[in-house]
Amino acid sequence: MLQFAIKRLGQSIVLILIVTMITFFLMNLAPGGPSSMMRMDATEEERAAISEQLGLDDPIPIRYGKWLIDAMQGDLGLSLSSGQEVTDRILERFPFTLQLTMWTIVLSIIFGVLFGIISATNRNTWKDHTINFGSVIGLSVPSFWLAIMMILLFSVQLKWLPSSGVGEGSLLDQFKASIMPVVILSTATLPTIVRFTRSSMLEVITQNYIRTSRAKGIKERTVIYSHALRNALIPVISIIGVLIPRLLSGAVIVESVFGWPGMGRLIVEAAQSRDYNLVMGVTVIVTVLVVVCNFIVDIIYSKVDPRVKNMG
Repeated sequence: MLQFAIKRLGQSIVLILIVTMITFFLMNLAPGGPSSMMRMDATEEERAAISEQLGLDDPIPIRYGKWLIDAMQGDLGLSLSSGQEVTDRILERFPFTLQLTMWTIVLSIIFGVLFGIISATNRNTWKDHTINFGSVIGLSVPSFWLAIMMILLFSVQLKWLPSSGVGEGSLLDQFKASIMPVVILSTATLPTIVRFTRSSMLEVITQNYIRTSRAKGIKERTVIYSHALRNALIPVISIIGVLIPRLLSGAVIVESVFGWPGMGRLIVEAAQSRDYNLVMGVTVIVTVLVVVCNFIVDIIYSKVDPRVKNMG
């Protein structure tokens, strides 16, 4: 187990370095690059000061090396648009995104597994067809359109939920403000978990040990939830690691539509203001989050299915 964890950790570190390197080089080699921060009416002194601050006189590999050394020490530089520490700006927004993603993952796993079991155990019935139809709709409808429709219905017409913000005041206000963003984000994860659970359950319940359990007279609920579900969840656990990047990318749209002050909205603001340091900082943090989540999923997967340790 320890050897498996060390190997996965090493792969994760290499992946983080590759992503930061690609992002850094693309940003510097793109038309304009960091120098696009300079105003057309800037004086020579102002241009020289910005060039010195960004280290634009050095070759790109040297600049990347300096940035990487500072980043490893927790220094992601200053935000060029606000003058704040990039780390401070990210820490201000991170709890809001964490709130959305945690609720989305928890609800998607609970309802995704439940609906997947119902669909598999009622194959080719109206329950199965209804759940499959809902999954297809969830995957097909654009999240930004669905978000706008929900705002028009629940905020404008019914006036049940706030259209934007995080909800100031009581916990009830904060809960109401997070309902629509969580529902929209769930459309990117819930249908996939439902479909994977269904297909995995259909495969498991045809195995010989399930037939043996039923032949012994064990209750059907016990057979499904105690015997079949454990093995059926193995591929579902693996897909959760794949869904996390999709969830974070969906947060960009959802947070922008609902005015949610999280990481997704922050990276949009950084791109619009051409805040070079902030874009790099957010990219690093998001990459680390995705890699760490996938690392945790790999460890859990190896616990559930010990064969993975021998294969990896």
